[in-house]
Amino acid sequence: MSRPSWTPEWKALEDLAQQQGALHLKDLCLDRQRFDLFSWRSGALFLDLSKQRLTQETLPALFKLARAQKLEQAIQALLSGAPINTSEQRPALHTALRLPADAELWVEGENVNLAIQASLEKMAQLVERLHQGQWRGVTGHPITDVVNLGVGGSDLGPLMVTHALAEWRPEDIAPLHLHFASTMDGSQLAERLQLLNPETTLFIISSKSFSTIDTLTNAATAKHWLVQHLGQEALVLKQHFIGVSAKAEKMSAWGIDPQHQLTFWDWVGGRYSLWSCIGLPIALQIGMAGFRALLAGAHQMDQHLAQAPLESNLPVLLALAGIWNINFLGMSAQAILPYDGRLKYLPAYLSQLEMESNGKSTTQEGELVDYATCPILWGELGPNAQHAFYQLLHQGTEAVQCDFIAPIRRYEQIRDPQARHYFQGQHRLALANCLAQSRLLMLGDAAVPDQHTQRDAHLFYRGNQPSSTLLLDELTPSSLGQLLALYEHKVFVQASIWGINPFDQWGVELGKKIALSTEQALLGQTQMAFDPSTEGLLALCLSSDPLQGTH
Repeated sequence: MSRPSWTPEWKALEDLAQQQGALHLKDLCLDRQRFDLFSWRSGALFLDLSKQRLTQETLPALFKLARAQKLEQAIQALLSGAPINTSEQRPALHTALRLPADAELWVEGENVNLAIQASLEKMAQLVERLHQGQWRGVTGHPITDVVNLGVGGSDLGPLMVTHALAEWRPEDIAPLHLHFASTMDGSQLAERLQLLNPETTLFIISSKSFSTIDTLTNAATAKHWLVQHLGQEALVLKQHFIGVSAKAEKMSAWGIDPQHQLTFWDWVGGRYSLWSCIGLPIALQIGMAGFRALLAGAHQMDQHLAQAPLESNLPVLLALAGIWNINFLGMSAQAILPYDGRLKYLPAYLSQLEMESNGKSTTQEGELVDYATCPILWGELGPNAQHAFYQLLHQGTEAVQCDFIAPIRRYEQIRDPQARHYFQGQHRLALANCLAQSRLLMLGDAAVPDQHTQRDAHLFYRGNQPSSTLLLDELTPSSLGQLLALYEHKVFVQASIWGINPFDQWGVELGKKIALSTEQALLGQTQMAFDPSTEGLLALCLSSDPLQGTH
């Protein structure tokens, strides 16, 4: 496949961007039909692109680029289990993890859904034991606290979803408190161990390779803490640890009972793994019925990706709007702005999903790209971000594309009428701010007619900052599954058009390797030569009085 920037479709878009460069969103939005032309629904999600700097000429030109890059064939290859992860020569089958129980997907002569459903069933058995208070520690007390030890996708996905869906905890289960520790410095784990009872604490070691030093270091510390308080190391390992990995032999070597091991597969990327048994904390939070609803929502979006034409395909539309901004309008930054406190960890989750997937500078064929790929993603809860970095969005010098995300309905389950009234009023206020901020980013001063009078320059709002708005009917396991799968597929669509591989992450490996020799230097056990800067910093770290005599 040639680089997309060499195609006539890419050149046509460059010409279109040059022709439309002076267009302002305040002029585009004068078209009363614009909202109908640039908004779409699928399932519980509604996508509005009317605040993007798109015209009726732009999208058809983007669809031509997508088809020239054989996007429809790429989607089919993804969903059929073709080995599209070319650098690791394997498929990317995270979509298979959310297939219905009776579905079949044959890959290299094997119906992979049989193993997937068996893994889910084993996870369901462990969840049931914990929910019924039947899992006991070595002293016979039921487990009350579960600590997930993982990093990257083994942490961000489960953490994000358990926080988002905390209110979906079944009422008929034993009290169970979930905690997460990911940092290799041990600060999170140290904080939690001060508050936990070793007799009633269970640890989940979540690591695809079961060799991630961050996670295994935390696991070793957790084991020491348990043995120090409870003794009986063999029983501690059996009763207080669950392992989740693609490497059963490594879990066994560490000492985890095979009955307490959950396994998944090398074709599950870490940042796509919450749908597998890596999602055990999610199932512990919302029950297996809730977890299966999450999977079903994601599968619904998979079906939409496969069946909807490009012109009404939500992941494709969201991806193409991003490509227009990144490659033709020159925007290198994107903000994720959820207006619901339950989605607190969504920006961090999407930052990993997008930047680890598409932060690439070589094509599938190993050629250097001559165009931008993934933007820098960051974000925060919208109401908090308004008091932090919206100043830059409205009056700074950077062009930033924004995604506004919010549920339409909330708090309807509150029984007390007065409490429901107050909480729904707060949600209404958040929703109003969501719509108002995206409107102001679009229109600038034109959003308020009397702002056009003469005034000081520091009061000027330029507008013309593009944004997408994603509304959910309400936040449920199913709708969250649809939302997360939407972003997964957006990433894949953009990667397919850019000709890059979104399913590897070689860029994270070398730094971790170098850190091993650097740690040896901190132990004084290596004579390896470092650069002058690192040597100076090592000397400071090894000094008994590190900052004495420094400038």
